[in-house]
Amino acid sequence: MADNVKPRVKVPSKASAGEVVTIKTLISHPMESGQRKGKDGNLIPRSIINRFTCDLNGANVIDITIEPAVSTNPYFEFDAKVDASGEFKFTWYDDDGSVYEDAKSIEVA
Repeated sequence: MADNVKPRVKVPSKASAGEVVTIKTLISHPMESGQRKGKDGNLIPRSIINRFTCDLNGANVIDITIEPAVSTNPYFEFDAKVDASGEFKFTWYDDDGSVYEDAKSIEVA
């Protein structure tokens, strides 16, 4: 597990039925490619977030495969159409098997 990994998510708390909302996510992560050397001259082990998913009430909204070329602290912004109140579930998958999750609710009026 990478140190100091912190997911951050912005989702509107309310929306109208059928409205398209913008969702912003960022996860603090070093995204080490495994190609750099440390101070001791040895390769720093690869440690990247390799997949990101977002679901709304169990239905997939977005599923992204992330490659090593992505920068530190990957940021994603995307739109989602909301028809009913519920919960967005965000999941980041790390090379080392760690899984980081966050969830945000949205109320549809």
